[in-house]
This record gives sequence, structure tokens and C-alpha cells, in this order.
Amino acid sequence: MLTSVDRLLFVRRVPIFNELRDDFVVRLASVMNELSYPANYSIFKQGEEGRSLYIVVSGKVKVHIGETKLAEVEQGKYFGEMAVFDTQPRSATATTVDSCECLELTQEQLYDAIEETPEIAVNIIRELSRIIRRLNESINH
Repeated sequence: MLTSVDRLLFVRRVPIFNELRDDFVVRLASVMNELSYPANYSIFKQGEEGRSLYIVVSGKVKVHIGETKLAEVEQGKYFGEMAVFDTQPRSATATTVDSCECLELTQEQLYDAIEETPEIAVNIIRELSRIIRRLNESINH
């Protein structure tokens, strides 16, 4: 079990939350689910309905399509955010590389948070724009 301070530190590292007031981040961190997974476990599979994003507390998660690795997500990083925002099926599979602890934020928890603190929506837009820019740069190189 993570302490409330540990939860706050992990949630604070996620770019879409790092510019928010501490009181909001504390509340958000307190409602997130703490999950444990064994090594080589599929947290979700491509094509499944998705309504959660995950923050890696310990371990590593590989995000992939078939055998093609898209990313390896380590402690303090997040994955699964696309399905939370657009409610489309998962675009990739997420599999633990080794045993893993994650914090889960559901779509419902996120939407409640946005209603309470609308500036989170601006942070989300900003972070998604950064991701698109990085993808554009990688395609152009």
C-alpha cells in the first residue's frame, strides 16, 4: 500500500496533472485504485474497451501492437490515456515486463475531477498536443 504522500508524488509526475494545485492532486490521488500485476500479464489488449489510464508505481510495462514494441513505461510514467479521453477501443496492448504496481484512474474519476477543476482539461489538451508534436517530429526524422 502506498502512503498518501507517495500517491501524491506519483500523480504529480504525470504531465497532465503537474500544473494543478496540490489540494486537487491530493484529492485525485486519493480516489485512484492501487493495482498489482504479475510479470507477463496483459493489463489490457488491443481492441478492448478502455476507460482507465495507469501510472506505473513499480516495474515496467510494454505497450505493443503484436510483436512491435511502441513504448516501455517505467516508474512514474503513465499509459492508457487515449481510451480515457476518446472512449474508443484500445489501440495497443499493455503487458507487464516484470511484476508491477500501478495506480489506475478511471474515466469517471477523471470526468468528476474535470467538473470540479476545469483547468485540468487545459492541461490534458496541452499534454496531448506535446505528444502529437513529438510524433510528428519522429515521422519527419
